[in-house]
Amino acid sequence: MENYLFEKMPVPKAYMKLALPVVLSMIVSLVYNMVDTYFIALTGVQELVAGVSLVAPMFTLMIAFGDIFGLGGSSVISRLLGEKKDNEAKKTCAFCIWISLVFGLCISAILLLFRTQILGLLGVGKDTYQYANAYYTWIAIGAVSIIFSMVPSNILRTEGLAVQSMAGSIIGSIVNIIFDPIFIFGLNQGAAGAAMATVLGNIIADIYYVYAVVKKSKRLTCSPSHMKVTGRRIRDILMIGIPASITNIMQTFMMVMTNNFLLTYGTDKVAAMGIALKVNMITALVLVGFAFGGQPLVGYNYGAKNEKRLKNILKFAYLFEMGLGLLFTILMCIFAPQIIKVFMDKPDIITNGAMMLRFQQIGMTFMSVSLISTCVCQAVGNAGGAFVLSISRQGVIYVLALFIMSNVFGYTGVLVSQACSDVVTALIAAVIMLKIMKKLTNKNE
Repeated sequence: MENYLFEKMPVPKAYMKLALPVVLSMIVSLVYNMVDTYFIALTGVQELVAGVSLVAPMFTLMIAFGDIFGLGGSSVISRLLGEKKDNEAKKTCAFCIWISLVFGLCISAILLLFRTQILGLLGVGKDTYQYANAYYTWIAIGAVSIIFSMVPSNILRTEGLAVQSMAGSIIGSIVNIIFDPIFIFGLNQGAAGAAMATVLGNIIADIYYVYAVVKKSKRLTCSPSHMKVTGRRIRDILMIGIPASITNIMQTFMMVMTNNFLLTYGTDKVAAMGIALKVNMITALVLVGFAFGGQPLVGYNYGAKNEKRLKNILKFAYLFEMGLGLLFTILMCIFAPQIIKVFMDKPDIITNGAMMLRFQQIGMTFMSVSLISTCVCQAVGNAGGAFVLSISRQGVIYVLALFIMSNVFGYTGVLVSQACSDVVTALIAAVIMLKIMKKLTNKNE
């Protein structure tokens, strides 16, 4: 069944069969993020909203750490399955699952030990410290649950178990949504309550993921007796996992940089950007879901050296993703004020938030090109291309755009920097993809 999906099923159908469950799980995560933002904003305390916004990059950082073994492991496993090396794929799976738990515990300890220093780097001040510290503490305590969840959720899809991967995400998000108002208002925990609900949701999702690997999978395992992998295999995982992780770390970096540049213009601007970035996830998460949902299909056919099918997959992926990005841009730009108003009905927040959201959306079609290209680099094991793209859009290119545009256009320059970075990164991605396809053609001749 799985081989038919990866090898014979019509490309659009196979792509959607793998990608749609990922997108649905992203949408549920999106609903959670929107509900979470709504309940936090419902407190009516601007400093609380700003405090949580300043610490929000830490949650993204945990996802980035999980991607080291989640996306890195799934990339290697997809290619191994395409090469019919099922036993090696099973060993890689067990290694990634157990090492992520150990790594997560180490990260939790580091975050708690250096709490004061990290909060300072995040730009937390006297007016926001109380709320930021409360939120940060529980995210740090639950870091291991967030990091671990990224591993089985990605690896399950390499065997075609996209529905099971989706189910774990949905279960965790539902638990989060249910406990948000209970912890924030019922138990009067405020910002800490939002973080508690997040951690609890991830713990429940983790339990389901382990069940899915043990009971539903035929070619994956959680057994520690299968952890014996070679140094070369670990290197393969890290060569793709680290660039994949850097992508999310750069997102964290982008949020921190943006918040620090906006602090000059007032706390209300930081609060507005916090809401705008959350809303921006509507487009971003769906696009990420469709891009990375098809990654196992790319990796499998690359491993199987099926050049014709691989090219058809990429053609479909780029056209579909870019069209969807353009559609989202149009809709978000039209309804930006109404969307921001749902979360905080204050004139200055609505005005600033709507403008911020529109500027964020301008580059979405170009972001689509970068997403698919990054996915391909990770799937085929092109560590160099994956690394370049991971440090560009929300890293090196963004920082350059931020400094240049803010100096030239001030406040508006800060807002338009991401769109400028999206365009430049898409051009870099196009060059990398041309080299990959040329190399693949030469290899198969």
